[in-house]
Amino acid sequence: MNWQQLVDNRQRFFWVLQIAGWIGYALVNYIGSKVFEMRNIYVFVILLNAYAGCLMTVPLRYLYRRVWNASPWVLVLVVFGVSYLTGTLWSVVKKFNFWEIYRHGYRPDEWFYYFEQGLDSVYIILCWSGLYFGIKYYQLLQGERQKALKANTMAHEAKLKMLRYQLNPHFLFNTLNAISTLILVEENKDANKMLSRLSDFLRYTLNTDPIRKVPLEQELHALSLYLDIERVRFDDRLTVDMQISDEARQALVPSLILQPLIENSLKYAIAQMTQGGEIKINAQVFAKELLLEVSDNGPGAELKNGQLAHASGVGLANTKDRLKTLYENNYSFVLSGNTPTGLTVNIRIPFEKAVTE
Repeated sequence: MNWQQLVDNRQRFFWVLQIAGWIGYALVNYIGSKVFEMRNIYVFVILLNAYAGCLMTVPLRYLYRRVWNASPWVLVLVVFGVSYLTGTLWSVVKKFNFWEIYRHGYRPDEWFYYFEQGLDSVYIILCWSGLYFGIKYYQLLQGERQKALKANTMAHEAKLKMLRYQLNPHFLFNTLNAISTLILVEENKDANKMLSRLSDFLRYTLNTDPIRKVPLEQELHALSLYLDIERVRFDDRLTVDMQISDEARQALVPSLILQPLIENSLKYAIAQMTQGGEIKINAQVFAKELLLEVSDNGPGAELKNGQLAHASGVGLANTKDRLKTLYENNYSFVLSGNTPTGLTVNIRIPFEKAVTE
């Protein structure tokens, strides 16, 4: 059991601190007895005093729990009142132990000697009460912090799922529209091939957790399924060139992070060309960062500060939002123009190597 688990288990945590605290009290008194050269029998007195203090403070825990939600003034009065009574009673017990055991049954002439120097005991009980409330507040703050973190994590995951699932209807609409067109022009063979590839691709997307990162190798496999669908549409008009380093293939990336970028190139570049459309996909690892690049030779777009000046689709914006949610500020997403024409999307994210089983 680690420290955090011990803190979360309040019952066990209380008893661990209670016993350890009173053992510490006994140890301090034992060291003091050596300084003042007390007889060995005084050790037994110390143990009895610590045991009595341990027993007398246990009921305070249950009393404080009952008045925990009371007003501050009531809480202060209760704490000081019961601390004074408990400390005074404990002082009487300590005097009795000292006189009965160490002084061999000595009886003082006056009864009020039993209460003499009782404030020392009251101070110790007040310190115990202060520690109890301090630790109790600490546990409450930790609990609230964990709830806030859990709520933030759930919201974070919900946002990622929303962003990921936003892609599927967008892509599905385009593909079904293309299949419908093929059926209308009676190209049933191509329509059937496209539908088969769509089935494989959707099976992959449904079986992949939107929150979990996947190796780039797996992402490229999903991308090949998607490209097989699009090749039915574009036939010889589409050429894809992949330059992926072996190290980059083992990098973890958000699932389906490349598909919307390719879809954007197909829609705004390849679809505008009658022939010679080309998409290049590069992935390299440099200085503990994964560099992804998707470029095309289409007509390009108007850019401003590395972003589209007039954005209309959801693909690029969706990808940027997912990167922002996953990596906060530890990423870059920049667009640049190609020479002579075309658009390049550059992504930089931290390099995380996939664990091979």
